[in-house]
Amino acid sequence: MADYTLIAIAALQAGLTTLMEYLSAHVLTCLVPAFFIAGAIAALLRKETVMKYFGADAPKWLCYSFAATSGTILAVCSCTILPMFAGIEKRGAGIGPATAFLFSGPAINLMAIVLTARVLGLGIGVARAVAAVTMAVVIGLIMTAIFQGSDERCKTAASQAEPEPIERARPGYVTGLFMAVLVSILLVATSSLFEMMPKAAIVVALALMAAFMMKAYYLPEEREAFLGETWWLAKRIFPLLVVGTFITGVIGYFLPVEWVRTIFGTSSPLACLLASVIGALLYMPTLLEVPIVGTLFGYSAGVTASGPALALLLAGPSLSLPNMVVIWRVIGAKKASVYISLVVIISTLVGMLYGAIFP
Repeated sequence: MADYTLIAIAALQAGLTTLMEYLSAHVLTCLVPAFFIAGAIAALLRKETVMKYFGADAPKWLCYSFAATSGTILAVCSCTILPMFAGIEKRGAGIGPATAFLFSGPAINLMAIVLTARVLGLGIGVARAVAAVTMAVVIGLIMTAIFQGSDERCKTAASQAEPEPIERARPGYVTGLFMAVLVSILLVATSSLFEMMPKAAIVVALALMAAFMMKAYYLPEEREAFLGETWWLAKRIFPLLVVGTFITGVIGYFLPVEWVRTIFGTSSPLACLLASVIGALLYMPTLLEVPIVGTLFGYSAGVTASGPALALLLAGPSLSLPNMVVIWRVIGAKKASVYISLVVIISTLVGMLYGAIFP
């Protein structure tokens, strides 16, 4: 009995150690600024402004490039993206841009990319960003090629769109500049290019600039909505992140390292395929894929090779069992099957390629 008690205590200590290291290194410099960015997106960016890029009037290159990169300003998981995906699909977006958006939303959100580079390394962070954007476009184009008729709905999206609301009494560039200031806070806070004191001074100056803009240009109800959305997102994501990081530390204590090394220790086709399939089945809340890959699968300790790690980072956030069920219902079994297969197969191929170049 004493042995089991000691094992349980050691496992809990491993979970707490993982959690404290994770939080102390990344909460203030990464998560807090990112929550404010996501709150600004939800409260201050008009839905019509975003939606019009999926319509018929947008050139195809713009339609796909916007769909593939719009995830950078979202902080969503594979399930949270579903209502937005269903909305743009219902409004007439083509199956290609819609599925490109569906993949990119959770795969390339700004918080996840920055956190990946910060925790797992700059190389795999950059590779994840580039691969996610490229995959979104490729998946969208393949879906369009296979289901050509469905993409005709993109041509009627403009006529179905709701009228644009009247502009508020402020310059049109204000919201974009405000977003740029918030993103600058995140980038400076997470950068290793500055010493502590200069970094703190720049962050404080940017924060004061953001506060001034919010006070000078936005109505009280807009400021309230901004802070409300920020708080809603933080309380929805942060507890999951805390619990999930702790659990990954506990599971990592029991994880048979040699078993993982045997399966994911190389970037072989089988290893990358298994990583993609496991990632597709697991539910990974936003940002939790980073400690899962780093700690649970041992990438940070050198247990998992770079190929399977990247395959997990690409397939994991974009798919999950609940996600697959909803996609099945929204676009039908045939389209859903093709989309899911494309995510798994292309994640596998990208993992193999990355593992061959950066073993």
